[in-house]
Amino acid sequence: MTSKPTIAIYSGDIPGTTFIERLVLGMAHSGQRVYRFGFLKAPVAYPKTVKVVGYRNTKIGKGLHLLYYTLLLILFRYKDKRQLDKVLKETATHLTLAKVKAYPVLWHRPDVFHVQWAKDLNNWMWVQRFGMKLVLSLRGAHINYSPIADAELAAMYRAHFPKVDGFHAVSKAIALEAEGYGAPKARIAVVYSGLNLKDLEVEKPDTASVFEIVSVGRSHWIKGYPYALDACKQLKHAGIPFKYTIVGAAHDIELLYQIKDLGLEDEVVLLGQISFDSVQLLIRKASVLLLPSLKEGIANVVLEAMALGTLVLSTDCGGMGEVINDGVNGFLVPIRSPKAIADKLIEIRELSAKAKKDIINKAYNTVAEQHQLEQMVKGMQALYGEVLNTNGKGHYG
Repeated sequence: MTSKPTIAIYSGDIPGTTFIERLVLGMAHSGQRVYRFGFLKAPVAYPKTVKVVGYRNTKIGKGLHLLYYTLLLILFRYKDKRQLDKVLKETATHLTLAKVKAYPVLWHRPDVFHVQWAKDLNNWMWVQRFGMKLVLSLRGAHINYSPIADAELAAMYRAHFPKVDGFHAVSKAIALEAEGYGAPKARIAVVYSGLNLKDLEVEKPDTASVFEIVSVGRSHWIKGYPYALDACKQLKHAGIPFKYTIVGAAHDIELLYQIKDLGLEDEVVLLGQISFDSVQLLIRKASVLLLPSLKEGIANVVLEAMALGTLVLSTDCGGMGEVINDGVNGFLVPIRSPKAIADKLIEIRELSAKAKKDIINKAYNTVAEQHQLEQMVKGMQALYGEVLNTNGKGHYG
């Protein structure tokens, strides 16, 4: 291939998650030509190497978008349109919406179509019929527990994973999960999430007067917050002054009930969604970032805390052991163990300033060595290159 290939990074909405936007910008700044297909939920300002093919998520917006690409395909690629229409009629639940999403992709036809969410895979297997390589990201809920609870989703994975040209796994643990659904090991590349360390301030404010614990993440059973609250009860029983803030869990009735039941109204604060800058400020001020999850890939918030100079305590779930070496650059405890969390928090609180500084420095070095944005971009480019260099037009049988 003489010119640089085009890569579509598809997440459904524009902009996407922090990881996805970092990937888009990282690829663009490396000179890669990138497509962003989907609906525009907020204004975006990408470098000129990124082409946005988006629509407003309204009837008029989707209608005009569909009309434009329908006319282009009828006039210039009618045979391709007929072939795609046949596929969509057989597979799509909502045919018109499927066309709104699919027609622009068929018209622009990127060399690689990179789907960010495994649950969407069934909607995009068709791209291989038209010579596009199909790459799938493996992360979080879509692999860890959704297919366990949804037999149809698990069956879809088993049917399609063997046909995908390449997989991006955010951790080795996630890669192993995907192999269980038929993802060929040779096609999986483990590419860790990357941070732009230049954008993160590492200077911490003065030490807080109380022991400040922060967790960040949506209110969901997989995040393990009930175990963290039980650990907080043990801290209070031990007479330790502390404040525990959970960002993203405001108005969760079960957590509010547990907080009241345990008598933790003065110690625990539940916040809703706040800005990224505000989250960073909370993490920098905290004594420790707590991740009490039952399952994770590799939590971005942990990497950010390590880069920001805040001690991290995580459960030993999913891929967290690939980042944290207990007692060296952070702390690990078993899942579902309030006592282990409480005991480790007490241990962290009693560390000397020198010991804390040493762990913080080693945590920062871990991020610098294996979680920088440039490393993530190079890893993804290597994956794209690998799938483009394979013979044939994909594994679609």
